[in-house]
Amino acid sequence: MNLAKGYWGSRSKVYTVAKNTVEKGLQYAYRDRKTKKREFRALWIQRINAGARQHGISYSQLIGKLAAKEIGLNRKVLADLAMNHPDAFKAVIDAVK
Repeated sequence: MNLAKGYWGSRSKVYTVAKNTVEKGLQYAYRDRKTKKREFRALWIQRINAGARQHGISYSQLIGKLAAKEIGLNRKVLADLAMNHPDAFKAVIDAVK
């Protein structure tokens, strides 16, 4: 019942309903911890692609050239550079061209 605190109506008052709600909520929490990683990776890829295309290179070409030049920047860092530090992102692109 402690885990059902804050739920609305019988979901927090009636034991069987609260138990079922809490169990379902825990299933969603487990599932969505995996989904969150997938969604963030997709977001990072979209941001990198948008930033790269402004400089005349596609996402796949950029990632391929980064791997070939052995520049070890991950997608999270690249997406942050593309969004918040465009000059630094341009320097990365110039380094791989």
